[in-house]
Amino acid sequence: MTAFKSDLMHVLSERGFIHQCSDPEGLDALALRAPVVTYVGYDCTGPSLHVGHLLSIMMLRWLQKTGHKPITLMGGGTTRVGDPSGKDETRKLLTYDEIDANKQSLRETFARFLEFGEGSTAATMVDNAEWLAPLNYIDFLRDVGRHFSVNRMLAMDSVKLRLEREHELSFLEFNYMILQAYDFVELSRRYGCLLQMGGSDQWGNIVNGIELGRRMDRPQLYALTCPLITTASGAKMGKTAQGAVWLKADMRSPYEYWQFWRNTEDGDVGRFLKLFTELPLDEIGRLARLEGAEINEAKKVLATEATALLHGRAAAEEAAEAARRTFEEGTVAEALPTVAIPAAELAAGLAVTALVVRAGLATSNGEVRRAVANNAISVNDVRVSDPAHVFSTADLIADGVLKLSFGRKKHVLVRPE
Repeated sequence: MTAFKSDLMHVLSERGFIHQCSDPEGLDALALRAPVVTYVGYDCTGPSLHVGHLLSIMMLRWLQKTGHKPITLMGGGTTRVGDPSGKDETRKLLTYDEIDANKQSLRETFARFLEFGEGSTAATMVDNAEWLAPLNYIDFLRDVGRHFSVNRMLAMDSVKLRLEREHELSFLEFNYMILQAYDFVELSRRYGCLLQMGGSDQWGNIVNGIELGRRMDRPQLYALTCPLITTASGAKMGKTAQGAVWLKADMRSPYEYWQFWRNTEDGDVGRFLKLFTELPLDEIGRLARLEGAEINEAKKVLATEATALLHGRAAAEEAAEAARRTFEEGTVAEALPTVAIPAAELAAGLAVTALVVRAGLATSNGEVRRAVANNAISVNDVRVSDPAHVFSTADLIADGVLKLSFGRKKHVLVRPE
């Protein structure tokens, strides 16, 4: 491991954030001299980021904590085009109003991790529509497009993979890498931004920006990427049976978010504690050395610390206590996710197969029947042995709910409305 001198590069390196860097020694020296203005780009394709974005957000958080200035670049302009990276199909084009609504929603998440405001290290949110929307197409082609080789663009993974699979790539999407490179140049001009960070799948696009800056007489620019995280078993980070792990509380509750981290595989605990919490490394080392049943205590610490960063300490501790009461005492905890079912429907009675599917704990009646056969379904902490058993409002318990459990880790409260 390189012995970095700046706090920024030292922290990012020892916690496992650095995958690629265009000039590690040069960036280290730059970070020693003055605050480094740095950006990560996020398209506004939805109202919430997901846990796959969390690594770059944590990089920006550590960057700010070590005395540098983060920029969250919102793709109000590029979202109108769509990034083809890692996609087999063209993204749905959103209206300008949809993009603006998503942008405002995403700011709330960034504000959980970064300090916005005035000052040399205060975070800033910038929208690339500011310079992309008014572009004169002919001038842009003359001034910027001439620096790009189509041969090289066709060799980029984001383009090559789509073509190899014989999936359509629109001319609109083909331009995306040029726009991203131009973003880096404009941020350098307007904000003195010298570093772009992102996931390793963005390496080619970021390096394009460095090259464009050199051709357009900008100061030396730098690239730094983090690894794309897969779990110890090889699964993509943040993918679950229920879909993406969203960072907005109204799309995934603090309790469900806590549970996601609690279910971390044993082999990932130490690495995830480094990347997704701010615990000291010696404490992380102690937790990572736990074995057998004791590793579950480390997973609870990971879950609580990661949830506290996003949702606040109180919500994290409430989620941890809800889990303890649910698993250790078998009680109904208010923090459990709740699913509403029309009161008339529940009064008429629902078979446990339909009930579990409606609650989102399974995707089909067949899956529920198999789970019942394996003694994995409980209602109000009582095992269900008959998949045709019907439950109704007569089975409601405390606070007028039904508690459904699929295995030991998936729990939902059903409430009539």
